[in-house]
Amino acid sequence: MDTFKDRTAAGRALAQVLGAKRYIDPIVLALPRGGVPLAVEVAQELDAPLDLVMVRKIGVPSQPEVAVAAVVDGTHPELVVNETIAAHAGLSRQDIDQLAQVQLEEIKRRRAVYLKGKASVQVKGRTVIIVDDGIATGATVRAALRAVQRQKPWKLILAVPVASAEALSELRGEVDEIICLMMPKVFYAIGAYYGDFKQVSDDEVIELLAQINRKSSDVAKA
Repeated sequence: MDTFKDRTAAGRALAQVLGAKRYIDPIVLALPRGGVPLAVEVAQELDAPLDLVMVRKIGVPSQPEVAVAAVVDGTHPELVVNETIAAHAGLSRQDIDQLAQVQLEEIKRRRAVYLKGKASVQVKGRTVIIVDDGIATGATVRAALRAVQRQKPWKLILAVPVASAEALSELRGEVDEIICLMMPKVFYAIGAYYGDFKQVSDDEVIELLAQINRKSSDVAKA
């Protein structure tokens, strides 16, 4: 099975492909935490601003790894529900709304920690590239795409190193373009396609964002 050494290596591979596209006025949005190391590489290659799209998976209480929904923060939080899983788990919309509130609080915490009050980059009328480290079911990414689409980007692109064919098929209607480096016929967990897939910490996200902000500041001063 082909694998990426780590998220940074996967990000560089994505950056090479995206860099050849010569997109007009691009912005890179990362799904934290796993998408940040990749998005940093892409943003540097494209010389584009980097921001975060804060989205959280909502797991089935008895099986947290199974996503019943995903939520994105904003003036009007975007909630995407997998109705099949919700029905199978016996969860009502009220149940899911309550679970979503917990995740919205975590999003609020992370935004304060990661961005320290920094205003979000405006995406209206621009080429927006959403980056994550991989897609299994697509619930989390779909919520992010719909939330960004509300902001009326000129073009919306999804870029990932690896994804299941089924998930990508369901997401094609949400975007203008999908860039995916690997689409295995038999899809395992995302981590199976990485040599090193350890969890990205809050501290790593903060340092990566600070690193790219320093470089942008240095370029502006030059």
